[in-house]
Amino acid sequence: MHRHGYKGRKLGRKRDQRTALFRNLAKQLITNGAIETTLPKAKEILPMTEKLITKAKQGDLASRRQVIAVLDVKVGNFLVDSIAPQLTERTSGYLRLEKTDARVGDNAPMAIVEFVDEINFDAEAEANKPAPVEAKKVEKTEVKEEA
Repeated sequence: MHRHGYKGRKLGRKRDQRTALFRNLAKQLITNGAIETTLPKAKEILPMTEKLITKAKQGDLASRRQVIAVLDVKVGNFLVDSIAPQLTERTSGYLRLEKTDARVGDNAPMAIVEFVDEINFDAEAEANKPAPVEAKKVEKTEVKEEA
């Protein structure tokens, strides 16, 4: 079996799971400014996020909609309104990949992905910043028996 012409890493996941993983990693990178993940995942999300930032720098409605299609509405608007204007000096190379020590449990190579420039989260940006996603608690409802 040959692998000619097949781009990208599978990461042991199917396509829908893989795209969901990449989208979530990109969202966390944009909202937090930096993430630590395994090296293959970091290498995969780097070009995807760079393209999103370049698209967000255009700032028009079509570009905003394309960014929101990959991310969600709050994170997409936060990227276009707060982060992209701070990266106007750069034409590319917005992110840095820095290798770190291997993970203790399984010795997997780890890496930190962060913005090259210092991103300023002022009060207005903090107000527009999406809140971290919390786990939803499901309450048990009691079923009343009618006789």
